[in-house]
Amino acid sequence: MADDTDKTEEPTPKKIEDARKKGNVPKSQDTAGVVTLLVAILVFLMLFRFISFELFDSTRYFFNLIGIEIDFSKALEIAIVSAKVIFLSVLPVAGAVAVAGVIGNISQFGFLFTTESLTPDLKKIDPIKGLKNLFSIKKVIDALKNTLKSFITLGVGFYYFWSFIKELPTVAFFSLRDQLLWLSEKALILAFVILFILFVFALIDFVITRKRYFDDLKMSKQEIKDEMKNMEGDPKVKAKIRQIQMETARKRMMAEVPNADVVVTNPTHYAVALKYDQEKHKAPIVIAKGADSIALQIKKIAREHNVHIVENPPLARSLYAQVDIEKPIPQELFGAVAELLAYVYKMEKKKL
Repeated sequence: MADDTDKTEEPTPKKIEDARKKGNVPKSQDTAGVVTLLVAILVFLMLFRFISFELFDSTRYFFNLIGIEIDFSKALEIAIVSAKVIFLSVLPVAGAVAVAGVIGNISQFGFLFTTESLTPDLKKIDPIKGLKNLFSIKKVIDALKNTLKSFITLGVGFYYFWSFIKELPTVAFFSLRDQLLWLSEKALILAFVILFILFVFALIDFVITRKRYFDDLKMSKQEIKDEMKNMEGDPKVKAKIRQIQMETARKRMMAEVPNADVVVTNPTHYAVALKYDQEKHKAPIVIAKGADSIALQIKKIAREHNVHIVENPPLARSLYAQVDIEKPIPQELFGAVAELLAYVYKMEKKKL
């Protein structure tokens, strides 16, 4: 009885796909955050020289404004210069970060567009269920994980930051450009240290998220049986299975046509391929048959492999109607088929 109620079985592909359609996917926020931060740092490194020059020039420009009377035209010029600095210095990094955020999520579960999560659901505002979720083990684990991550990140970051502060008395004598270079160097060191810490936590969160996701989707043996029963009863599924089976059988049948001794035709509506192996069969067997387009395809393959094609409408119709594939011909057709094979063997200078 426990096997039917306990969710001990891994989720089926259908269960996972149904959850995906509802927007329920294994998404690690820490992983997306690390990808975003990494891209931001890389873009900043690539654009650093350009951004530093822009900031240096704009700083010099604003210093030169000291003591100058600001009128409307000058204010407009300042606004244009400020907008240019923001556009050239901030927007490339911000745009890359936005794209990285999307990539960080898509890389975890692929592209997904669904409006299911936007559909109003009164169960989501159930206060009792909300309190249970608030004090659940999952929330406690998440809180402990976030607290530990914050303390470790802040502690390590403060350690490095304090070592940088000790250098400020010396840096104060640097030129503005050298100060900016020093600041960027220390910022990168601090960023990569924090990035490494966040990467470790993101890796842990990624594993925990996926394990929790698939554990939540686990099914009982009875649920799997019910799902299979529903799928087998679905007319669309049945039709698809039947279509695949027919296509497989047709391909297997067409592959046997080159082995035929003769193909009997109607001549256009029916085609039946016969093979006679005296060592294996007591009578000729039908290895392929078809009507209309399939008959044309059988004849085409027969021509490509130099298989004899003989027009005999009455025999072709009888074979098509009475004999299944891989079955021997009935006794009443022995005479007609024997004459046909004798003609073919004669053509090939063989003996019956």
